[in-house]
Amino acid sequence: MMNRMILGNLVHRPIRSVISIVAVALEVTLILLIVGLSMGILNDTRQRQAGIGADVLVMPPGSSFIAGLTGAPMPVKVGSVLAKLPHVEIVAPVITQISTAGSLEIIAGIDLQTYEGLSGGFHYLQGGPFQGPNDALVDELFAKAKHAKVGDTIEILNNNFRISGIVAQGKGARKFLPLSTLQDLLGAKEKASIFYLKLDNPANADIVVDEIKKVPGMERYVATSMATYLSMMTPSNYPGMRTFINVVIGISVVIGFIVIFQAMYTAVMERTREIGILKSMGASKFYIVNVVLRETVLLALCGIILGIGVSLAARAALVHKLPLLRVVVTGDWILNAAIIAVVGAIAGALYPAFKAAQKDPIDALAYE
Repeated sequence: MMNRMILGNLVHRPIRSVISIVAVALEVTLILLIVGLSMGILNDTRQRQAGIGADVLVMPPGSSFIAGLTGAPMPVKVGSVLAKLPHVEIVAPVITQISTAGSLEIIAGIDLQTYEGLSGGFHYLQGGPFQGPNDALVDELFAKAKHAKVGDTIEILNNNFRISGIVAQGKGARKFLPLSTLQDLLGAKEKASIFYLKLDNPANADIVVDEIKKVPGMERYVATSMATYLSMMTPSNYPGMRTFINVVIGISVVIGFIVIFQAMYTAVMERTREIGILKSMGASKFYIVNVVLRETVLLALCGIILGIGVSLAARAALVHKLPLLRVVVTGDWILNAAIIAVVGAIAGALYPAFKAAQKDPIDALAYE
């Protein structure tokens, strides 16, 4: 009986019900898409770093663990020192540069032989290795996004390069240049931003890190195992990301709270006589509160379903339109968004619900 009455109330005011549902859906969509975009970028970076195949990485003193944000470049000759350490089989020097031309990206200058030795080599989908200093390698997602093919000319750091090969994604950067070429462009001849080390056994990573710290002059260098490095790539460790996510969630909750509060408060005012009739028939305060909150939860559930559907459709559209973007919509965040939406909606309905429960039945019946 109560459920039929609740459904009838919502159907009787379709515009208000639709607006409330859309507000909750917007709340859920904001959370899932913006958090999903943030997590997608982070997960993509982590996966591409893992795909390099290194067991240990060494960066200059004062470097951030965020890929590409290193301190002053190190002399390449540091690599020969690292190569002499026990358990080290391959040392691959890499110089990186952040580019903001069109989008934020990291350009990697690599010594092709040692870099490929870290993971067994690039998987070439088209073309092949560098043929000269003005050649570049790009990954498949970049090629798809820019409709690029082998032999095309692309601009990197205000210079033109020929695409010599298109490689499978997941090997660090999306654009690669010869090490010496990027060194010349940056005025960092014989310098490197990062050294990636391949060991005889990944289990020896901590031992090698300790050995690096014992090398005279390298005490302040940032050396860490790849496993530790990847474990640090979380929203909490990225500057501002956790705050950004919390702000987005806060704004979303406020949107849902205000709309639900307005809708339920107005509904209570419009149904004053109805509430009076219910109370005159013996309905308790709890019964009245229960009716209002059930209506709210039903609106919230409809909004959550709509929001999830819109989020998944938007994610598919974004990935199709912008292949370089990564949007991760996980089951955990769907559950989190649903809980946040329900809690926000109930919070917005509490005052109207208790206001309805406090109405005097005589005054309510006399209400015009």
